[in-house]
Amino acid sequence: MENDGLSMVIPIFNEEGSLTTLISQLKNIRERADFDIEFILVNDGSTDGSPQQLESINEPRFRLIHHGNNLGYGAAIKSGIREAHYSYIGITDADGTYPNDRIPELFRRAREADLDMVVGARTGQNVNIPLIKRPAKWVLNKLADYLTRRKIPDLNSGLRIIKKESLERNFRILPDGFSLSTTITLALLKEGRMVEFIPIDYAKRTGKSKIRPIYDTLNFLQLIIRVVMYFDPLAVFLPLSLILIGLSFVFLIGSWLYLERAMDVTFGLTLMTGVIFLAIGMLADFIDKRMR
Repeated sequence: MENDGLSMVIPIFNEEGSLTTLISQLKNIRERADFDIEFILVNDGSTDGSPQQLESINEPRFRLIHHGNNLGYGAAIKSGIREAHYSYIGITDADGTYPNDRIPELFRRAREADLDMVVGARTGQNVNIPLIKRPAKWVLNKLADYLTRRKIPDLNSGLRIIKKESLERNFRILPDGFSLSTTITLALLKEGRMVEFIPIDYAKRTGKSKIRPIYDTLNFLQLIIRVVMYFDPLAVFLPLSLILIGLSFVFLIGSWLYLERAMDVTFGLTLMTGVIFLAIGMLADFIDKRMR
């Protein structure tokens, strides 16, 4: 595997309306890049004219991968990673939302500072994130900030540069869906790796979004808790334990003051549940540290 180069992986599912612009942008990047670069375009079971457009590409450094069925955003990226020649992996979307002209800048920053990941954080001056998605995004970001003990400007940006070895080290926990970008962000931060966020703009997408707001938000929430539990179980179990133990004494003291009788059964059950959560968290933390 060559060390000094970038493999860009672009998952594509029904993006015929934006492919012409995308290919033009990628060709421009290749022509002005002062480093080795390849583009791996992964057709993830598209049912529109995307496969035909992709087959018509006859350009050096462009490679195609076809999935017979739609396997998911993460599955498409993982297929590209397996075929990548270089030690840095870049990902971007095919829908025209990300400023792909900044890919060389992000790559140079990752290489010069020897970073494990550089993320294009959607915090620039022109960011077009639909209002309906912002409340859920804010809640998920705040939860991730707390569980990772770090401020995360953009949890699931689709434009980033990552060391291939960092992806391969966590390959077994990378999901096949949209949450791959969230997973790798949480994983590298919990491992204490060098991650940097660089502000970028975010344009209105071309075509229809594949995100399902309610389903994907709940999925992201579940994913954040699962990944953090994998790397730091006490970050989840300890707060739950303390809350339950605190509630148990609230029940005990409150019932004695206002009902003139102690709710000893409620107190006992709540206290015991809190202690059990604490024990589970400590055991999981011990197992995690032992395995590492």
